[in-house]
Amino acid sequence: MDGSLTFGIDVGGTKLLGVALDATGAVVAEERTATPVPHAAAGVAPGTAGEILDAVEAMARQLARVTGTAAGALGVGVPGLVDEDGVLRFAPNLPGGQGLAIAQRMSERLGGIAVVVDNDATCAAVAEWTAGAAAGASHAVVLTLGTGIGGGIVAGGAVDRGAHGFAGEVGHMVVDPHGPRCPCGKRGCWERYASGTGLGRLARDAANAGRLPEVVRLAGGDPEAVRGEHVTAAAMAGDPAAVAVLGELAWWLALGLTNLAAALDPERFVLGGGLMTAGSVLLEPLRQAFADMVEGGSARPPVAIVPAALGERAGAVGAALRARAARSRAGGGS
Repeated sequence: MDGSLTFGIDVGGTKLLGVALDATGAVVAEERTATPVPHAAAGVAPGTAGEILDAVEAMARQLARVTGTAAGALGVGVPGLVDEDGVLRFAPNLPGGQGLAIAQRMSERLGGIAVVVDNDATCAAVAEWTAGAAAGASHAVVLTLGTGIGGGIVAGGAVDRGAHGFAGEVGHMVVDPHGPRCPCGKRGCWERYASGTGLGRLARDAANAGRLPEVVRLAGGDPEAVRGEHVTAAAMAGDPAAVAVLGELAWWLALGLTNLAAALDPERFVLGGGLMTAGSVLLEPLRQAFADMVEGGSARPPVAIVPAALGERAGAVGAALRARAARSRAGGGS
């Protein structure tokens, strides 16, 4: 148990994914488990503070078992606003963890090892910028398109966490103040339209209007059972109605990207998360809509819109890299 490995754990809405990195940054182990669910009989809310800590601790110990090596440091990526002390200040999609001092509590549970906690999408940006599709970029935006939309910003050749560690919460830019309610408490957040949740809502509206018969068939015949994955599957099989719904999603995505381009002037957008399983069926209309909407159009240098390279591992890998860097700065080696 020499502590030569660094562990990273990504706490998502449906699963925890953990990795162990060696000193070269290579993934030497990967584990996953379900995110804590409600204990209905006890009336406990989903993902309570104790459940979240228990799940992260169990994942760290499982990684230690499979590698035979204790972690030299642990990084944890969580959805929401995380301050510099590793406290989850606000988490609309993980309400049980709000206000939780994750870094301190996990260090206590794991024998005092160094624990770094950051926003999950910021962790993904660290990974993609270090060894993925954002590598070599001085200015880039990394987006995770899943249940919601997370963001990480590379500015001036470094990942920018903002004044308080909260930079990159782009999914909560308001694009329609009269739109649907968001878990964050506002209406019309970008992620209500351009995430996996947004795709499901767009698809159910179309299904209830009779425009998606093939998608409804894939969902078992019930328009209200339609989910984003049904639309993606039908679109990739060539169903024109499903392709049209993905085109609508692409427009909403492009709207947000043009706002980000106006504010940040990136050279590259890197898109990851579950929505990217649609591949070119989503990317092609997105690129066209962005080109049509972006300020300056063809008068400005082109902005690349590319898929992420590290897939679902990105958040966990980035969390481990954040922890390894912090350990190195503290004099604990690599």
